[in-house]
Amino acid sequence: MADMSLKKYPIPEQDPNQRNKNFAEVSLGYTEELARKESARCLQCKNKPCVAGCPVQVDIPGFIAKIGQGDFEAAYDVLKSTNTLPAVCGRVCPQETQCEERCVRAIKGQSVGIGRLERFAADRHMEKVCEAPLRPSPNGKKVAVVGSGPAGLTCAGDLAAMGYAVTVYEAFHVAGGVLMYGIPEFRLPKAIVQKEIDDLRKLGVEILTNRVVGRAETIDELLDEEGYSAVFVGTGAGLPSFMNVPGENLNSVYTANEFLTRINLMKAYKWPECDTPVRIGKRVAVVGGGNVAMDAARSAKRLGAEEVSIVYRRSEEEMPARLEEVHHAKEEGIRLVTLTNPTAILDDGKGWVRGMTVVDMELGEVDAKGRRSTHAIPGSEHDLAFETVVIAIGQSPNPLIRQTTPGLSTQRWGGIIVDESTGATSKPRVYAGGDAVTGAATVILAMGAGKIAAKSIDELVRSSEA
Repeated sequence: MADMSLKKYPIPEQDPNQRNKNFAEVSLGYTEELARKESARCLQCKNKPCVAGCPVQVDIPGFIAKIGQGDFEAAYDVLKSTNTLPAVCGRVCPQETQCEERCVRAIKGQSVGIGRLERFAADRHMEKVCEAPLRPSPNGKKVAVVGSGPAGLTCAGDLAAMGYAVTVYEAFHVAGGVLMYGIPEFRLPKAIVQKEIDDLRKLGVEILTNRVVGRAETIDELLDEEGYSAVFVGTGAGLPSFMNVPGENLNSVYTANEFLTRINLMKAYKWPECDTPVRIGKRVAVVGGGNVAMDAARSAKRLGAEEVSIVYRRSEEEMPARLEEVHHAKEEGIRLVTLTNPTAILDDGKGWVRGMTVVDMELGEVDAKGRRSTHAIPGSEHDLAFETVVIAIGQSPNPLIRQTTPGLSTQRWGGIIVDESTGATSKPRVYAGGDAVTGAATVILAMGAGKIAAKSIDELVRSSEA
């Protein structure tokens, strides 16, 4: 019998005043008892509206039913049949705007905690099960994947499960892409990502690190000289955007990419044990309103900043960050300075930041993207004091792939143009997906693109054999 409670069962979390001083995971996860209670809130709808909201088409009622029966490993098997990275998605996927948004329980109350249950099933499997996944019989064909972020890992995992010999080329010294360099430990522990990647290796995926495609080898060389049947490009969007205001080149001004990479990938939060410090003043400003801005601000607080402010040109209601991330940031003492836009970063006379000149903003009509336009209020300029500024206003794809791949069509801003239904690019046997196509988006959308491309690559290879 369904539990008709209107609210989700709360998930245990660290106390805000303790967690804002450490990098341990904020959410502690469901116990078996809480997971079974939450699973009982699922009505097991026959038309499964939640599945329609999932980019990787997880059988959500199916895995939840298994949790309710206490068959937790079967729940994991259901998840894994369509989701390469369930422990990751259970933590960082924006369920509130996807599967949970379509849950019928959300009509009168809160949706079922789908993400929490996904995390529970994946974590329990990792804790309890040690067997390596079974390798499928090889089909004699090989595919190259460029980039080991969520799109690349998903495409690689799906192809490996079909019997392909998959080689992933990763520019960094560790695999994982944005999962490793972009998302902080307190939201996504790196040990979790590593376990997911290890499972892919056990499935037969080869991952080559420190290999920059476009420098060490080109896509044409992979196809014509290395004998790959196809190449999937999932290189992400790691090129930062700038405000183009005076003072952006001062010391202690960071892009969010550099700031978070130093902290997450190079372990700056462990300094002086590590070799890569991050200079943090007493007062830190993070410019932007997305998840990356929240991650940077919450990281700065944990590194010891006394006051951290998120400076955003629209109102809190227009912030693109997940509501959960905004909520956690506010709980941890992060200030939201909204309807405020920087016009200059101020020099202390020695090449370091002493503050920002900002202007007050007002909201106008809804723009083409569905958000309110903004206008500066004349005469409202004033200065705010900061010692560190982090710019988190967006990223775009690195131009290296498009510069070294003749015949590959791209958008003016750098995104690779694909057929959305197949992931095929303008270049034969080359597919692409994730942020390299869309610009900075979500992990789960990138994974969905990786799945689409894997299916299309398999169809291409099979048709060429017919």
